[in-house]
Parts: sequence; structure tokens; C-alpha cells
Amino acid sequence: MLIDSGADLLMYGMGDKSIVEVAKALHNGFNAKLLRRLRQVAFVADRAYVERLSEENTLRLHSFEECVASGKAFGENFKYIEIESNLREQNRTIVEAVGDRYVVVTPPYTTLTEQEIDHSFDLPYMRAPHPRYNGKGDIPAWEMIKNSINIHRGCFGGCSFCTISAHQGKFISSRSEESILREVRRLTEMPYFRGNISDIGGPSANMYRMGGRDTALCAKCRRPSCLHPKPCPNLSRDHSHIIELYRKITAIPGVRHAYIGSGIRYDLFDGTTDYLREVVTRHTSGRLKVAPEHTEDHVLKLMRKPSFEGFIKLKRDFDRICADAGLKYQVIPYFISSHPGCTEQDMAALAAKTRKLGMHLEQVQDLTPTPMTLSSVMFHTGENPYTGERLYVARNQDDKRRQKSYFFEGPAPKFQTRQTQTKRGDKAPVRRKR
Repeated sequence: MLIDSGADLLMYGMGDKSIVEVAKALHNGFNAKLLRRLRQVAFVADRAYVERLSEENTLRLHSFEECVASGKAFGENFKYIEIESNLREQNRTIVEAVGDRYVVVTPPYTTLTEQEIDHSFDLPYMRAPHPRYNGKGDIPAWEMIKNSINIHRGCFGGCSFCTISAHQGKFISSRSEESILREVRRLTEMPYFRGNISDIGGPSANMYRMGGRDTALCAKCRRPSCLHPKPCPNLSRDHSHIIELYRKITAIPGVRHAYIGSGIRYDLFDGTTDYLREVVTRHTSGRLKVAPEHTEDHVLKLMRKPSFEGFIKLKRDFDRICADAGLKYQVIPYFISSHPGCTEQDMAALAAKTRKLGMHLEQVQDLTPTPMTLSSVMFHTGENPYTGERLYVARNQDDKRRQKSYFFEGPAPKFQTRQTQTKRGDKAPVRRKR
């Protein structure tokens, strides 16, 4: 974006701190030297500037030209950036050559403290669309979020297809109860509020006030996910804080219902059903949304998602809670087709397993590659940059449509597979109906 736009400066991630510091630096006019000293910004520099940077505190990537010519170089760049961005303390400047110039990315600010995130959320927002939209009808995005409350930032799930950790960070920044309750009271005073909060959540619904018990261990950690391949033993998965918060919110005059609309990470449950029971009996409008994403373990591993067995246990617990409470509620699972490494045979297995559970799938999508994700790197290069494993990738629209069709077809046809080579060296299954 910097090269194509010719911009002087780019701010990345959540801009609470950087936008204020940039404004201060610009207060007396443009000063490139001052702006380049700031954190969480990027700019284009010449060779002389880059050569003055400390080698110890600089991460040099493969050049843009190398990445265009080599998928391996592109994948390695992603791996270096992801590992760096998942560190608790980031102090290295990232540099990538583009022709005879260099894109320079300064380290981000540390995770916001409770006081800092409270300050940001407590600013006097209007809780309304910009006046330019007056008289132009409903705004779907606004209708979806106008009665919701955001309680934290960040996500340590590290899903391969998600960019949340790239722009909000892996470490959770939670608002104080007081800040959240103040916002709920302001919401009850809005003329459009009818008593129902549509969502108390965040990137994941149930990561509020979660993190490592020993932060010294977190400082050494290089894992992109605290939950994959299995939950970190240092991770606190205590849901008592969020359960107490829900109860305080529903006790506020004017609040009739407080629903959970954000996705729930069931691999965060700590062996009890306390949180699930609270959500199902008090904060669900009849449909609980969760995201198993797939049923096959080798695909889930590439997605950095837990085994489908965890979802089966969740549904069993959910059904038991509903039976005990006399509720006729549904679990609504999200699934993805055409993820790198996923074949038609995998989609046939998904269709068979979900039908066996009596599910009619609604929340489904075909993978859309998005920037800054591991899934998109695997889609582009046809391999896992961390292992070098070659992967089958459904790239053309016919292959992608066939995979997605398994969500909606009747019984999947039985077929055998043989491996054939594609022009990129990927292995694709060939369907043979019996």
C-alpha cells in the first residue's frame, strides 16, 4: 500500500496510541524524522536509512521481487512476520526491499492496559451513524452492532484463516467491569434501544480476562496459538469473571435480555459446563453459534482448530442442558469448504458426519483468501510454510463449487480416489462413483 499509494506514513493495527502520537508529531507541521521514530507505523526509506539501523534489532525479509518469483520466499516472509507479531515484547524493526527502496515497519505498542483500553472506550462516542447517512435508509452493518457491547480485544486462538491476531494481537486486553457497565447504561438511554443487547462479546465471546498465569513464560513464548495443537498449560481458562459480568449487566434497569452473538471457543472450557449452562439458559435467543469449521483432523490441523470430537462433546452437553431446562434450542455450527489441504473426499466425510448428527447446515462458507493469514499463504503457494508439506488446493471455481455443494446435497456419493498431478504439482482427488 505504501509503494502503490505514495503515502508518507502508514499506521497499522489498532490505532488508539499511534493516532495520538502521529497527531502530536504533526502538530507543528510535517517532520519525517520525528514520525519515523514512532512505534506502530510504516514508511518507505532509502538504503542509507536502512544501513543505519541496528542489525540486532532489525528483521530483514526477502525482497518483494524474491517473493514474486518464489512462493517459498513468500511463505518464509509470512512465517517470520507471524512469529514476530506473536511475541509479547516486540522490539525489532521489519524491513523489506522493494526495488531500490525499503518498506520499514516499526515495532507495535504493547498490549493496552485495562486503564488504557477503558480510556479509549469511555470517550464520548455518539453511538450513531455519521450524519452523512441521514435519510438514506437502514445501514446493515450498523443495525447489526448498534445494540452490542465489546468487552475485550485480541485473540489467542491463532486460527489459520483469521487476521484478528494480526491487527489486535494475541494477548487479551480486557475492559474493566466499571467501563463496560457504564456503556450498558448509556446504551439503555439510546432512543433505539428496546431492552435487548444483541451481543456481549469480542473477537471470541469467552476470552475476557484470560491469559497466562505466569507472564514470564508468556514473554518467552513463540506459539501463534495458545490453544493449538492443545491448550497451553500456563493458560488460565477461568470463566468466573465473565459469568459475573453477564449477571451484573442483566441486573441493570432497562436490560431485558443480554445475548451472546460472538462465537464461543468451546476448546476454552476447563472441564466444567458452568459457562455453557449460563450462556444456554440465560443468554441465548434459541440458537448457539459455534465454529468447528470442519470434521477431518488433518484439515483442522491446518486450520489450527481442535478436533471435531470437542464439538460432539459440546453438542452432547448442550442437549443435556436444554433437556434439563425444558428448552428447544439449536446449536448452529460454522463450516468452511476449500481450505488448503481439504479434498472432495474430506467434504464427503464432513457431510456424512454432520448428517449423522442430524444437522441441517446453514452457517457455511467457501474459503476466501484474505491478506495476512496462513490459509492464504497455503492457498497461494500450495504448501505449509512451517513444514514444507505440499497441499492440495481447490483454486478454480468448479472445484470450489463442488466442495461447497457437499453442504447442501443429499447423501454424498461414494467414491474412490487416485492421485493425479496438476500443473502446479498439487495432488487432486478424482471422483469415481460406484
